[in-house]
Amino acid sequence: MAPASRTHGRIQNKLGSLIDAHLTARGGPCTIITAPGIVPRVRSDSNFRIPDLAVTCTDYEREELSLAEPVLIIEILSPSNQAETWTNVWAYATIPSVQEILIVHSTSIRADLLRRDAAGVWPEQGRIIEDGTLELTSIGFRTELAAVYQGTRLAPG
Repeated sequence: MAPASRTHGRIQNKLGSLIDAHLTARGGPCTIITAPGIVPRVRSDSNFRIPDLAVTCTDYEREELSLAEPVLIIEILSPSNQAETWTNVWAYATIPSVQEILIVHSTSIRADLLRRDAAGVWPEQGRIIEDGTLELTSIGFRTELAAVYQGTRLAPG
């Protein structure tokens, strides 16, 4: 696995910090984890993925290598990992607990958001966000998309 670019790493850190502050202020069992192990439902005996960030709302008694019941999974899309990232996204969609998958771009201010509908069905296409508010209903989180890019070369001047 190649090291993350400076922009990729900054986005991961900034978004993780924003979500962590939100979850802490809200209280409850939800936590955000950096680079967690995720086991998709398909071929779960031999299929292990590591997204950039994920949120779970389960308690835990002992250390675990894979994150139990993630509700939100976040990938940061870089030019070198596009094919792998999109393959991972569709694998994540097989996990029953996952409600949203967010793909944040590292070469432009843009995010693709996939959200299950009330019947539990994934959309064919994600919602593209290029400005304005980023809302993650799975955890009741809202922020301006530009805030995710603060401290990067892409940040609005």
